[in-house]
Amino acid sequence: MRRKQSLSLLLTALGVMCLVVLGSGRHNPTQFAFRQPPAIAQSARISDAWQQVYQQLPDLPLENQYINRQTGKVDPENTLLRRLISYHTFVKGRPPNYRLDWKLTLADYLGANEWIREESYPGHDTLRQNPLEGDRAAIQRLNRNQRNALVQALVNVFSSVSQTTPNTPPEAQQNP
Repeated sequence: MRRKQSLSLLLTALGVMCLVVLGSGRHNPTQFAFRQPPAIAQSARISDAWQQVYQQLPDLPLENQYINRQTGKVDPENTLLRRLISYHTFVKGRPPNYRLDWKLTLADYLGANEWIREESYPGHDTLRQNPLEGDRAAIQRLNRNQRNALVQALVNVFSSVSQTTPNTPPEAQQNP
């Protein structure tokens, strides 16, 4: 009987601790072991995806005027979309092939969802100036149609990445 009470008390305490940790807002549930990190091949494709999106939407702002700390030169590869994709996939751990997740990320930039921490924003440690405020302003300047087109282009790029198999070249794939 005493053993049952001890076990019950232990389980209750464990449950309360889990609720406190998850409910504190300091921990994102996706940070725990349930989430798988992106595969190496997916990571490589993520680093190239920004170029494909700019090809689909050439009028999007580049926001690539920031100076690299190491070289002292402007880093033309460090663009708004590259940082947005890095924030979405690596900082927030959101899957890259779902519209809703991209809309949540844009809502972060618009200040309507989660707060973006400056110290974890892509480029904060490699560029002389943290690009977060400029990136937020660039996203805020987009109208709703442009934001929707951006979300669709991102989903298109990442959906084609996940549907492409190593034995089938991308040009042989058919759009669903």
